[in-house]
Amino acid sequence: MPTLHHRRSAAEADADTRAAALITAMAELPESHPDRPALRARAIEAWMPMANRLARRYANRGEALDDLTQAAAIGLIKSVDGFDPERGSDFASYAIPTILGEVRRHFRDRAWSMRIPRRLQELRIAISAAQSELTHDLQRPPTAADVATWLGVSEEEVLEALESGHAYRAIPLSTPTDDDSGLTVGDKLGFEEHGYELAELSVALPPAMAVLDDRERQIVMLRFYGNLTQQHIAEQIGVSQMHISRLLTRALAKMRTQLT
Repeated sequence: MPTLHHRRSAAEADADTRAAALITAMAELPESHPDRPALRARAIEAWMPMANRLARRYANRGEALDDLTQAAAIGLIKSVDGFDPERGSDFASYAIPTILGEVRRHFRDRAWSMRIPRRLQELRIAISAAQSELTHDLQRPPTAADVATWLGVSEEEVLEALESGHAYRAIPLSTPTDDDSGLTVGDKLGFEEHGYELAELSVALPPAMAVLDDRERQIVMLRFYGNLTQQHIAEQIGVSQMHISRLLTRALAKMRTQLT
């Protein structure tokens, strides 16, 4: 009596046979045939279990399974549309590399927290393969110089590609730092220091004030250091508020010219 495993395998084989028949039937129809769209949809649906199995190979690598399944489905659709049975290969042999390529492209193009040049992404893949080969050949972990020689690139390029790996996943700002300070990553981020602007202004302001006459300098001091209104300044100096306004405008124009 066949086991459950054998029954399931037979069922899967039967499903694959029917799915392959759908692909062949669709491919034999001309592009303009009215039955082709329906056969195409049925073929995609029939081969989706295979696409889902391939997507699950890359589960638990930091990407949502739904996103991986969607990428695999795109690869399957491309395979269905591009398959030509006259080339001699069966559909599965043609589709599997296409589907896996689409899933890997998803990791390359979508899974990075920061946008990294494709050159560095592809170099990181080559470095990973080189490290495996060199570890076996050298019987030790390869250095950056070993990898650079193996790949025919500079050591600086290898280090740059390895450093880009830190952008694959962002570290939350709430992550504790490695020291015993009790601070988080966010606590140690730089921030804009406005004190530099004030320091520059304190150096530039005296020469700007020096271009004013005594009355203009007095009005500016009362307005911006004494925080008096124009009306209060006018009363203190003994002129009209309108005259204070004109004098203040003229003084500020002189200072602005000096500062710029």
